[in-house]
Amino acid sequence: VQLQASGGGLVEPGGSLRLSCSASGTKFEILVMAWYRQAPGKQRELVAGITSGGNTEYTDSVKGRFTISRNNPGSRDNAKNTVYLQMNSLKPEDTAVYYCNILVASLPSKTYWGQGTLVTVSS
Repeated sequence: VQLQASGGGLVEPGGSLRLSCSASGTKFEILVMAWYRQAPGKQRELVAGITSGGNTEYTDSVKGRFTISRNNPGSRDNAKNTVYLQMNSLKPEDTAVYYCNILVASLPSKTYWGQGTLVTVSS
């Protein structure tokens, strides 16, 4: 399974960025696609997740500012499964390395991580 993430960069406070992560290489349904982040000196935390049914979850600090979405939710054409994270009203405390993560419905189910993409919010 390969996860290819992109979209990080440097943005001023109040700005926006959109992260994307494309998953390929699995024949199993992708149950959950999610974004985590890890700031310097802190533990990795869940930012947002979306199920194959389109249900979403956000950590409190990003609610109302970030939006997670995925194309082809529930699609078996996993070569086209992409998860997005639209980040608006960015704050310096959003600075972190962002990682995409998927949960695949193999037996047993497996989790895969993408390479991180750095988001820096600074003036």
